[in-house]
Amino acid sequence: MPLKYEDIYPSEPLLNSDAMQRPSAAGLMSVRYFRAEPDRMPEDVFSEHHVLLNLQQNGHRVKNWRDGQLRDFIFRKDEVIVTPAGMRSGWQWYGQSDVIVITLHPGKVQHFAQAELGMLLAPEQFHDLPQFSDPDLCAAGVILRDALETDDMSSVVMFEAMSRVFLVKLLQKYGKRRTEEVELSARFTSQHYQRVLAYVQNRLDQTITVDQMASEAGMSPSHFARVFKETLGSTPMQYVMAFRIEQAMKMMEDAARPLGDIAFACGFSDQAHFTRSFKQVVGQTPRAYRATINA
Repeated sequence: MPLKYEDIYPSEPLLNSDAMQRPSAAGLMSVRYFRAEPDRMPEDVFSEHHVLLNLQQNGHRVKNWRDGQLRDFIFRKDEVIVTPAGMRSGWQWYGQSDVIVITLHPGKVQHFAQAELGMLLAPEQFHDLPQFSDPDLCAAGVILRDALETDDMSSVVMFEAMSRVFLVKLLQKYGKRRTEEVELSARFTSQHYQRVLAYVQNRLDQTITVDQMASEAGMSPSHFARVFKETLGSTPMQYVMAFRIEQAMKMMEDAARPLGDIAFACGFSDQAHFTRSFKQVVGQTPRAYRATINA
């Protein structure tokens, strides 16, 4: 069974986002900061993507095994190494490390890319990204690390914001989109998804049907429903409902906004319909959910 990265790291992190009293509401990532003497990690397979951001001023020798292939190199400041989930990986470093390790759950990354960026990611993410230099991405990681040093509300807010900024930067620059097919009508592509997402976003407070979404994608309703589910794993109407609920959850972060107003803004016929649908998806009523996030 694939491990989590922290299960075999040879030292405890100096800072760890999992210890925050209110971890990232989106659950997008875990952030850990390490400084460790020369050591090694055995080869293993991990269940999450992990992103190493090198802060060490002086370059130091590192060996990295990726699916049986050895890379022996000098790891320099502001260089990033991404190891995707499912890849067998091992490490040995010959100088003191000074790294931020960010772990990402593949399913949550996929959902974030779809819902926030309108991107359909290829099934194999980050396999062709063994190493690259990106001072901007490393700077975003440092802000995330610094937000862990104090566990007060301002730090939580900063961590929430920067976790999204970091992931947007990573995916927009390095996320691998699904390859377009020559016969676009044969499957649901990124362009199809972006048009449908924009349509749903713009009509969130209105009735949305499969026929309307299919028309926006330029497909017949039956073909659209089939390729949509094959690609995204849910029916079009299940997707619309999940999107309505997700937007409602964001709106509920404003404690002063009435639930009835949120219900209509997200396309529910009345507050009772909103409450039933929300509880079915989330497992608790909107009022109970709002109480937990605004506690």
